[in-house]
Amino acid sequence: MRFLRSLFLTFAVIAATASAAGDPSFVPAFREDFPDAFILPHGPEFIAYATNNGPNVPMATSRDLTHWSFVTDPASGARRDALPQLGAWAKTGFTWAPEVLELNGKYLLYYTASDRRKSAQCIGVAEAADPHGPFVDSRPEPIVCQTELGGSIDADAFRDADGKLYLYFKNDGNRVGQHSGIWGQQLAADGLSVVGAAQELIRDTQAWEQKLVEAPSMVRSPIGYELFFSGAYFGWNDDQRLSPYATGYASCDGPLGPCKKSSDNPILHSFNDREAGCLSGPGHQSIFTVGPRSFISFHGWSANSGCRKAGDKRQLYVAPIFWKDGKPQVGRSLRP
Repeated sequence: MRFLRSLFLTFAVIAATASAAGDPSFVPAFREDFPDAFILPHGPEFIAYATNNGPNVPMATSRDLTHWSFVTDPASGARRDALPQLGAWAKTGFTWAPEVLELNGKYLLYYTASDRRKSAQCIGVAEAADPHGPFVDSRPEPIVCQTELGGSIDADAFRDADGKLYLYFKNDGNRVGQHSGIWGQQLAADGLSVVGAAQELIRDTQAWEQKLVEAPSMVRSPIGYELFFSGAYFGWNDDQRLSPYATGYASCDGPLGPCKKSSDNPILHSFNDREAGCLSGPGHQSIFTVGPRSFISFHGWSANSGCRKAGDKRQLYVAPIFWKDGKPQVGRSLRP
């Protein structure tokens, strides 16, 4: 409890200081290349997992959400890999968007990888006794792979108030010229397999999405079930003033829908403003709670003082998220 009180005081000081100083609305909390990050609160620390960048699943840790460092091997100093060996079904080099669920004293890592035989991205699950790994996927096959719809990526595990588990994912339709959609499916009680039929909750229908939706995050908010997601092309090409990647949400009647997208979408998007600063490609969010407060993490492209792409890094941002008038609102980001 003392840790939580101290952390809340730190957040309040950061927010007040940022407002008084007129700093940009969003400032990276971790300036290394750390895309598609998922943050897991674990005791007095926070563990973030990211898309492969050297290790299959690199990790970073923080005690205050504003100062981050890579998890390294004590002997070699090299970045530690949470998943040093992929499942037998997967080939290396395409390990994306890991997320971790704590369940009955163990930890389950859901990850996307390229299936050796199916020529598609699929979703696997690995287990560990420690959230720092090593996670082990002992299954001969992925647990989800919609090959007829282009494959499956971006798994998100959700535990409802009644203890039931669900998995959300994107069918990789844009890879094969089809629609992309966000799907939900119930998980078995041990979290190691899916049961029943997958339900399509949303698909790429709004103009800002540019025929692409991905990166689901299901949450129970003060107003019910809400499915956050990202849309449009994730990159930032030389001929683009800013990246079109952005974040929206849909309100759902239950964990498997039906869901209706908000007309306010996107709620996070690129901008270049003299007062608010610069943000390009905010997306692939995760949402987590610390005591009574909720936070959203997302990545954005590294930019220079002129709001042009600087290097090829997607950096980690963390901001408070709250609900006002029945709608989610993203506050000014936390900053070192």
